[in-house]
Amino acid sequence: MKKDNRRFLLLVLVPCFAAVFVFLVLPIIGTCLVSFMEYNPLRSENSFVGINNYVRLLHDQSFFKAMGNTLVFTFAAVAINIVLALAMAVAISQFESNRTRSFFRMMVFLPCIAPMVASAVVWLRSLYEPRGGMFNALLRAFGLEGVSWVGDARYLMVSVIIFTLWADIGYNVILFSAGIDGIPGNLYESAKLDGAGRWQLFRMITLPLLGRTTTFILLMTLTSYFQMFAQFQIFAPKEGPQQSGLVMTGYIYKQAFVNKEMGYAAAISMALFAVILVVSAVQQRINRVDWEY
Repeated sequence: MKKDNRRFLLLVLVPCFAAVFVFLVLPIIGTCLVSFMEYNPLRSENSFVGINNYVRLLHDQSFFKAMGNTLVFTFAAVAINIVLALAMAVAISQFESNRTRSFFRMMVFLPCIAPMVASAVVWLRSLYEPRGGMFNALLRAFGLEGVSWVGDARYLMVSVIIFTLWADIGYNVILFSAGIDGIPGNLYESAKLDGAGRWQLFRMITLPLLGRTTTFILLMTLTSYFQMFAQFQIFAPKEGPQQSGLVMTGYIYKQAFVNKEMGYAAAISMALFAVILVVSAVQQRINRVDWEY
């Protein structure tokens, strides 16, 4: 390798690795160390307690409730997100005009630009409002009774998932669209000459050749949804009825900044980190893709 190329690589890679170390590796190490302490920022002295915080997790019913809610939300929302985003991307790709495709991609991406907190407040006050909300107005128009979307444990998680899909699905639609555009057109032309229909084109060409794109999107969406926080704080500021809106991020925030138990919050954070790590490793193992075109 030439000297100039080595210098260029050092100039590019060293700042990247330094940023990863400072903003990712060091916080993880710091959190791990704090998790072994009875740490309170308001105290001048904080004692080392070993694995006591982790033993406490095993007897904390709220922790298991938060973990269960997090898993239900993540897997349900991610599954629906992937299916809907792929369907929307395929539907948009059917338009011949590039302007038409760009228009619909822009429309589905617009909610992603809006701040999550502001969007959640608008939904809470206008769509999920029990008396004059639009969703209940639609139910009454069909002769059905309105429901308490965020005040009933049966509907709170459904409400959060619906909002999250609306606010976030545009990213994955764009990524799937890019993946579809990257598939060589001659593959579709050859299949059409052999008499393949739309479903066969999707099942035999589009879906297999989107393997790497799907794996990337699935991994990024899983990681992101495990860490969702803002909408739960808006729709369920007090954990929701029967703790139906309590998730891991909210429980970490409560222990750290409300109860001032930073050590215990750090232990919960490490548990969440371990879950994300395991799920990501399993997902990558299952969805391993080895092909080229």
